[in-house]
Amino acid sequence: MILLVGTQTNLPAFVLLGVIIVSLGLLLRYLRQPYVIAYILAGVLLGEHGFKLITDEALIGTVGEFGLMLLLFFIGMETDLSGLIKNWRLAVIGTIFQILGSILLVWLIGALFDWQLNRVILLGFVISLSSSAVVIKLLQDNNEATTLIGKNVISILLVQDILIVPMLIATNYLGGTIPPTEEIVLQMVGGGIIIGGMIWVLRQKELVLPFSKQVEEDHELQVFVALIVCFGAATLTALFGLSPALGAFVGGLLVHSAKSTAWFHDSLHSFRVIFVALFFVSIGMLIDLQFLINNWLVVLSLILAVCISNHFINAGVLRYFGNDWKSSLYGGALLAQIGELSFVLAASAFQTEIITDFAYKLAILVISLSLLISPFWIILTKKILGTEQGRKPIPDV
Repeated sequence: MILLVGTQTNLPAFVLLGVIIVSLGLLLRYLRQPYVIAYILAGVLLGEHGFKLITDEALIGTVGEFGLMLLLFFIGMETDLSGLIKNWRLAVIGTIFQILGSILLVWLIGALFDWQLNRVILLGFVISLSSSAVVIKLLQDNNEATTLIGKNVISILLVQDILIVPMLIATNYLGGTIPPTEEIVLQMVGGGIIIGGMIWVLRQKELVLPFSKQVEEDHELQVFVALIVCFGAATLTALFGLSPALGAFVGGLLVHSAKSTAWFHDSLHSFRVIFVALFFVSIGMLIDLQFLINNWLVVLSLILAVCISNHFINAGVLRYFGNDWKSSLYGGALLAQIGELSFVLAASAFQTEIITDFAYKLAILVISLSLLISPFWIILTKKILGTEQGRKPIPDV
């Protein structure tokens, strides 16, 4: 394993990481809460701002990125592309409206503090993105990914993930850094290839993956074929300057179209559990407890403002596109947190000096804590709405 490369002193820390995750996981299972909370808390306890037992945040973060790719690969395997295309109006128009609503909210706040327009737009981008990793994990745990509201929420999340590319380009412009023309052209070509590939998949009555029959009964080779499809597709999109996670999702769509999801799922399930867990551990390691103690009132106010605004903006979008109010408010709760891709936007804004060091630390903390409280926010919404969704025991992962 990549985690064991290096000195042997890392070994006890990773064993302790496993013990903490299992202990917290058992408690959360008893309380019928998702394991995501255990992963984030484990990162808080063991990271640089906790007991400092695991300080290589770069290594954990890198491994966590693999987890995000695997998660989106599984999402692709469970997504009906034709259904996603039919739902494009909600996904595209709704997402754009949500982003504009977030920018308007930040503009109203920024008017009180005399913020410049570039900072307003950037922070609007940051809070407009929700977490694919958290939301889809919760939907899958509660068997809601294939429900109408589940499909609507996932379609919005996927469009948000795609829009991260133009957001990053806009961030560079706002910071005074103009990306090279060839980089923009390369990303446009990559986007065109993805769209063309999806159209081709839709027109295929039956898609056959190479070597699928030869490895159908060979579990060892299945593991490597599955990894090649997932990370190969991620590598191709990365070469075009697009998100590797988006490429993994497209790879999953190909697998779904080829009707091969069963053995792909079995081959990669264990990898997915480990790497997704480490992704959330890496988020927990970013939470600076001392900074939180010193600025708890500001942090709490921002988290509440963001979660409430995201909740009701998304609920309004879902209601406008035909969902009933209960489902819309539940969908708004699912999308209330700030997503993991917002870390990338915040880092880019800090590098281009759109935001200060204090604002960057504040943004990282607000994003991390919004991810941590997201399951509780969703549960509270369910109780207020009086729904039975998600009250089943959390299945083994």
